[in-house]
Parts: sequence; C-alpha cells; structure tokens
Amino acid sequence: MKRVLIVEDDSKIAFLERDYLEAHGYETVVEENGLSGLRKALGEDFSLVLLDIMLPDMEGYEVCREIRKEKNVPIIFVTAKNDEIDKIRGLGLGADDFITKPFSPTELVARVSAHINRYERLVASVEDKEKDDKHDVIEVGSLFIDIQARRVYLSGKEVNLANKEFDLLLFLAQHPNVVYSKDTLFDKIWGEEAIGETSTVTVHINRIREKIEKDMSEPEFIETVWGAGYRFRR
Repeated sequence: MKRVLIVEDDSKIAFLERDYLEAHGYETVVEENGLSGLRKALGEDFSLVLLDIMLPDMEGYEVCREIRKEKNVPIIFVTAKNDEIDKIRGLGLGADDFITKPFSPTELVARVSAHINRYERLVASVEDKEKDDKHDVIEVGSLFIDIQARRVYLSGKEVNLANKEFDLLLFLAQHPNVVYSKDTLFDKIWGEEAIGETSTVTVHINRIREKIEKDMSEPEFIETVWGAGYRFRR
C-alpha cells in the first residue's frame, strides 16, 4: 500500500486529508510538528509527503530542505500562504507542488495520485536504464567486454580484436555455459548464406585465445568440448 506522511498541526485539516486519502486506498501517518515530521520522513519510507509551512518546532521550509538532502520523495506543500514568493521559495527548496488552503479534498487526492504516479514512472525509467546499462557490458574475471563501444579489455588493458573475432567472442559470452558446434557458430556469425568452411571458426577461436587466454592449453574463457564444439565459461 502506498504511504503518505501528513505533517500538519491543524488536526481538523490533518484528519480531513487522512480520511480522503485512506478512502482512496492510501495508508497515512500524521505528525503534528515539523521536527517529528522530519524524523518520520527520514526514518521511514513514504510515497509522498504533505507538508504545512507554519509548523511548531521547525517550519515546513526547513523540513523540506532537510528531507531533500537525503530523499527524493515527492513533497506537496499544503498551506494558507499563497503569495507567489512563498511558492517560489518552496519550489526552490525542492517541493513538487503547492496546494492552498482552503482546498478541495478531491483535488488534493488527485494531485497526490498524480505526483506519486509520476515519481514511480521516473524511478522505473531510471531502473530500466540501469539494467540496460548493465547489459551493455559483460565482465567475467579479468575480461571486460564493452558491447556498445565494441572494445575488449583484459586486466585493464585493451585487446584489439578483428570484427568477426569480436562478434564471435560476444556471441559466446552472451550465451555462457552453452555448447555451440562449429556449424552453428559459423551460421550465427558469418550467416547462413556465407561462403566458407567451418574451419574458419576454429581459426578465429584460436586467434581470440591468443589474445585473451593466459594459457592456451588450459583456457579460462573459451573451452573446447571435444566432439561437440565450444562454450564460454562463466
């Protein structure tokens, strides 16, 4: 369940916010002063913070500033202060939105939902990018393959591979612990319509090994499975 922290010293407003949010499926926590609200915001996970400006102990601006130092949770100011300078200050401190009292409860819920959904989409987008970035490189022991740059490094030093050598190494590395016959590798790398012999695969495997293996007789990365083909050990 999505959790919303309400930091509001006016109990009537706090309970109004709480009741409408809980009616729409949100879990809420209410704190009545700035200091306890800040502690709660930093100590627990929330989907969004509703924050008053005029609070006991610590004003909302300072609470917002301190939250932003550690968390990116959406923050909406709910306040009677409606001067443009107040909004500019709040947004400058990292708030995402302003709702002026008195407010429509349905509008409050709508804005809360919109900001939570927007934040979740942003987080998902970042996570997807991180996953994609991880897929752009393959690292096995001292061997590092940069897929996008088409570069290979061994113990931090670049290894120069010809195009087909890189394609062959990359294909095997992307399918670790799978045995591929020379016929299959020839079809995958050179294409089914290519003219040549499967011995080309053996020649390229040997060239790759000369560049990345410390001991050709006991290869660390590309293993020969006698009578079957080759596999990348991972």
